[in-house]
Amino acid sequence: MGAEASLRPGPGRYRGLVARIGVLPRSRARTGPGGEADGVDERIRQAGRLYELAVFSGDAGPLAEADRELDAAEADLAVARGRLMHTRFLLRRDQDPDAAGEIPDELPLFERAAALYRSLGDARGEAEALFWVGCFHQVIGRDSATAVPVLERSLELAAGAGDKAVMAETLRHLGIAAHFGGQPEAARQRLEESTRLRRELGHLPGAAANMVGLAYVAAAQGRGDDARAILDEAAALAQAGHASRILAQVSEAREAIGEPRR
Repeated sequence: MGAEASLRPGPGRYRGLVARIGVLPRSRARTGPGGEADGVDERIRQAGRLYELAVFSGDAGPLAEADRELDAAEADLAVARGRLMHTRFLLRRDQDPDAAGEIPDELPLFERAAALYRSLGDARGEAEALFWVGCFHQVIGRDSATAVPVLERSLELAAGAGDKAVMAETLRHLGIAAHFGGQPEAARQRLEESTRLRRELGHLPGAAANMVGLAYVAAAQGRGDDARAILDEAAALAQAGHASRILAQVSEAREAIGEPRR
């Protein structure tokens, strides 16, 4: 999903490069220091246990840890809720382009999550929340100047935490920003690295979506044969991943670069 634009390598928007398919491939349960799952339910149960400990012991100390557990649960839920709101907006925009002017109120959720993760010292969580803040500014607000520094910080934190899923998403959107900024070679490099990570993670639809963007970049650089070959591979990946929306974007890209739809 995304806005329409030309293929020239300057500030422009087009469906193939800005396409959204549900950004992260799956919900990723966080783990505690001992490797245990830290799902929202477990966080709330732990807060309850700490509450009981404080009540029956008369020691207020456990309440601070209970607050941390609930802050983490709140952050997880804020990101999950914001993602749903973002996707609903984009799907609605696919059906009704006039809805593109609507601004969903997801941004405060992502900003709240980022602040909570930061206060908890959870760099991985903060990276994901900041990615979504940057994504909001870029995709919905169409404000690359605001989005890029946030995305760069997200990438830095994700790389430090070894979170390849968030790295792949952030690299994709930094590639989009580079294209909009008239830097096609930087856009290509960012998108290729994002695609490599998505393949490594087994996220074939995401890799295919990136390749649609790479085809547009190739076309903008005058590499028509490369663009067509990239689209052939994108179609194969999308078919393997049962990604019908990406297949539609491949067909749209073929037409846009002057190749008949198949």
